[in-house]
Parts: sequence; structure tokens; C-alpha cells
Amino acid sequence: MISFVIPVYNEEKGFKKFYTEMLLPELKKLKYGYELILVNDGSKDKSLQIIQELAEEDKHIKVLSFSRNFGKEVALTAGIREAEGAAVFTMDADGQQPPKLIPEFIKKWENGAELVIGVRGKYEKHGFIAKLGSKWFYRIMGWMGVKDMVPGSTDFRLIDRCVADEYNKLTEHGRITRGLMDWMGFRKEYIDYVYGNRLAGKPSYNFKKLFQLAIDSFISLSTTPLMIFAWMGGLITFAALVLGIFVLIEEFMMGDPIGLKWTGTTCVCIFITFLIGLVMVSQSVTAMYVSSIHAEAQNRPLYIIDRKNSRNLKDGKK
Repeated sequence: MISFVIPVYNEEKGFKKFYTEMLLPELKKLKYGYELILVNDGSKDKSLQIIQELAEEDKHIKVLSFSRNFGKEVALTAGIREAEGAAVFTMDADGQQPPKLIPEFIKKWENGAELVIGVRGKYEKHGFIAKLGSKWFYRIMGWMGVKDMVPGSTDFRLIDRCVADEYNKLTEHGRITRGLMDWMGFRKEYIDYVYGNRLAGKPSYNFKKLFQLAIDSFISLSTTPLMIFAWMGGLITFAALVLGIFVLIEEFMMGDPIGLKWTGTTCVCIFITFLIGLVMVSQSVTAMYVSSIHAEAQNRPLYIIDRKNSRNLKDGKK
């Protein structure tokens, strides 16, 4: 059996069309049994009602409903934990990732791949800012030493049971699903696809959420920012030391032969400016890490399931 995990957030206008016209025809062609886990991530529209109705009609469908919006990364985690299949397929609910490619993912999995990753190549239509942001995100991650993430890789992927089991052992709260899976290793294969248009509605990931996702990625997947500013601090300290020695020799030991006319106030201002800049930058980066540690130390559950509105879960409730 293959488990399909799809987070759903405010998709009332397009999800039913996506399910009936794009996804279901491909599921019916499978030679494997399947389950479809729809994770309602605190939708504020009629999305929950729509997927509940689908679950009543089709017992292949499980509805896992959150008590509020916890975010896509947590929704994927919850769906993968609920999944019982020999493989787990994750994808979006807006129709931008083509279900017609599902057989290609399964074929690579059958040939031994433990992670089959969809790589977003061309776009049917996408904003310039979003394209540029995505490009620079992967470029910066590469500079920071994260070599496992292929540019354009997405959550449109199939993972083997062994990958899902290991992923379920991870405990961090500020998680980036694709980054963690790539970090885990395992045998990978890639499939390029054209990123389509949304069937309806507007993307739930606005600039603010995408920016926060990028920051979480930088913090959770690499300690390079800390090392960068550690090196910067060392270089600035060294430069200040050299400058101080130069001023001491040029001004006080040689009598200012160059005629720079250094004053004590000037020297103090130079040193204070360097040190204040160093402290401010270093503290800002350290603060991000402390914030991440604080979130982990709270040890709150990743999500809360609304049992009343969930359907067909593996524990037998609702």
C-alpha cells in the first residue's frame, strides 16, 4: 500500500476539482492499494467540510484535522506519522504539482530509490520575486555548506517506509521537511516537473511565511551563520589590534611623521564603532539561535488533533 499525504489549508474553491479530475484518476490506475491522508491545517473556509464529505464517500480517505493552523511542515509531519503504507507520497493540494507523474515516482522507488524527489524546473506562471527568492535561497544554502538540497527540490516526493520511520523519530519543532529528509541521506532519485498554476484561490504562503521558512532553514540546517560572524569578529578584532599598534607607533613613538594627527578621541571612536558593530551583528544571529533553543525547550506538542472532525484514523477513533 502507498500512503498519500496532502496538507489542506483554505482550498475550498479548488480541492474537489483537484481530487476528482487530477488525483483520483491516477490513484485508480495504481497496482497498489492506497490510502489518502488529508490533513486539514486549521482551514477557515469550507475545506474541512469538503474533505469530510469525500471521506464519507471513499473509505480510502483519512481526514486528520488540526485544532488550529500549525503550518504546512507540521501538517506533513502529522500525515507521515499517520501513514501506514510501504511508501509515503507527499504533495500539495492546489494542483500545481502534477499527479500524472505519480507512476514515474513509483517506478524509481520500485527500482531501489528510497527518496524520489520532485524538482521544480520550469514554471507555467510564477512571480519574478518568488523565482528570484527561490534561486537565492538554494544558493545561500549552498554557501552555508548545505550540499544535500538540490536547487528546486520540493515536497512533491515519495519516501520509502524506512525513511518515514526514521523521519518520525526526529523531535525538533522548527522543522523543514524536505531539508531534514535530504539531511538523513538514503538513496535519492530526482524527477523534473513543470510547476503548474493553482486551480483556484490564492497561495497561503505569503512573503512573510516564505521568509520565515527560509530563516528556519538557515538556523535548523546549518551553524554556518555562527561561524561567519565568529570569523568576522576575529578579523575585526585583529584589524583593530593592528590599527591600534599602528597608531601607537606612528603617533607616539615616531612623532607622527606622516602627519595624520591622530587624537585620542578619534582612536576611541574607531575602536568603539568596530566593537559596537560586531556586538550588534553577533547578538542578532545569536538571538535567532537562542529563540530556536527556547522553542525546543518548551517541548510543546507539534500539533493537536481535533478528533471530533477527523475521520478514519488508524487508532480507530472517528
